[in-house]
Amino acid sequence: MATTHDAHLPYVAPRPRRGTGTNMDPEVERVRKFARVLDTYMIDPLIGLLLPGAGDLLGSALGLYTVVLATRRKLSPVVIARMLLNLALDAVLGVIPLVGDLADIAYKANNKNIDLLVDPAHAGGRATRRDWLAVGGAVLVFVAAIALVIYVLHAVLSTIF
Repeated sequence: MATTHDAHLPYVAPRPRRGTGTNMDPEVERVRKFARVLDTYMIDPLIGLLLPGAGDLLGSALGLYTVVLATRRKLSPVVIARMLLNLALDAVLGVIPLVGDLADIAYKANNKNIDLLVDPAHAGGRATRRDWLAVGGAVLVFVAAIALVIYVLHAVLSTIF
């Protein structure tokens, strides 16, 4: 039963079920499957093709799942910044009709973010002020990229309707 003190406990990654014979982290496997569906099975580019602009926003929102997991696991802020920049680039490239969808197929931002999540070289170290400034800059770039996609989508829809 949850208590009021549970909100203040540090995040602990779940353990694999007993008897599975593997050492795989279930959260990482869930995120890996999610990224595979979005990038490898080309759901992300397909959504962007069917819903120009809006699909790229949706793809970026879905891609934040990996970033949230990285944040919960207290990965280096620089890694989180790189993840946000991957999603921002994916959103900005994806807004260009057809060419952006081809770039979406080639770039695979979600798979890049999975690589950043599971690579042990990115796990360590205490974050410095400079690291947090990098994260702040990446958040601003991500927000600006999403705002640009919304602006372009609004401009196109205003012209059509």
